[in-house]
Amino acid sequence: MIEATGLTKSFGSKTAVYNLTFRVQPGKVTGFLGPNGAGKSTTMRMILGLDTPSNGTVTIGGYQYRQLPNAPRQVGALLDANAKHGGRSARSHLLCLAQLSGIPARRVDEVLDVVGLTQVAGKRSKGFSLGMGQRLGIAAALLGDPQVLLFDEPVNGLDPEGIRWVRELMRRLAGEGRTVFVSSHLMSEMAQTADHLIVIGRGQLMADLPVRAFIEQNSTGFARVRTPDGEEEQRETLVRALTEDGGQVLAEPEGTLKVTGLELPRISELAHRVDVRLWELSPHHASLEEAYMRMTQGAVDFRSTADQRAGLQGPPQPPYGGYQEPVVGIGPPQPGGYPPPQPGWGAPPPGAPVPAGPPVVPHQATPPAPYRPEDAR
Repeated sequence: MIEATGLTKSFGSKTAVYNLTFRVQPGKVTGFLGPNGAGKSTTMRMILGLDTPSNGTVTIGGYQYRQLPNAPRQVGALLDANAKHGGRSARSHLLCLAQLSGIPARRVDEVLDVVGLTQVAGKRSKGFSLGMGQRLGIAAALLGDPQVLLFDEPVNGLDPEGIRWVRELMRRLAGEGRTVFVSSHLMSEMAQTADHLIVIGRGQLMADLPVRAFIEQNSTGFARVRTPDGEEEQRETLVRALTEDGGQVLAEPEGTLKVTGLELPRISELAHRVDVRLWELSPHHASLEEAYMRMTQGAVDFRSTADQRAGLQGPPQPPYGGYQEPVVGIGPPQPGGYPPPQPGWGAPPPGAPVPAGPPVVPHQATPPAPYRPEDAR
């Protein structure tokens, strides 16, 4: 179990984590969520004794990390996939870690096989891709067969097969009774992997709930209703009946109705009462991403804006003095071809005299010179 109590960390005048209290229970995958700059990495570093808290405490199994005997045998972590000596092979990197922790050398080949790096075990890690580096980092975390595991963005750089493998690995580790603490920005993966969520924003705790409860508390479900196409009178009749019964109805661009405030059975009863046929009546539940965005929208420090491109693009100018290469073919121009001429491009203003161009001389083909044997010398 990981337990933080009143955890606070300041860097000068900047407070990265403030009065954070939570527990990470064994036997579950606990997702650690928050916007960029929320303090997730700092919290994980304090759990592992890499940063000293300004106030509060954080323990693993009742002990601070630095007090654990042979900590790598009890806690495994992946915080940075680049934390390796690039000149060493994957096997040598893991063998060094194993020797420092008193782990048998045979364990190195076991974890290399678990993460799928057996075929490249003898290659220098500096040539590894980002995904291969992630796999090597996960192997290092599993080296001591620990009961507590921390992963910071473990699927970063992995392909779909690798992402699925990490998901199944986390679930299996938690199923063995281990404590698994995972930080990620991929909401779709957290929805499929995590059992419990700890959400922080600007260094403070925002939620500590099971995934299902988190979604229910931070989203509003609704019913999607569709009436027969082209029968506007039936649609209006149903909208009126739903509104009079206390429902809120919003017309969606695709022609359906978004209904809140009424359960599906009640919507069906009202439609039957006013004799309106339904082509669709389906529930909609918010995703984890929607719930997360709704909760953390006030805790985001870095927001993007639309690119105004002010002053960078003037009116279109005729390319090459007004000349346009004709577009060959029938129909719209194909990608990569020249755009069609714009009205007025290269044309003189109304009433202006048209300058006479040079006389047009018909093209005369020049006959080839006769072959002479001496030319081949």
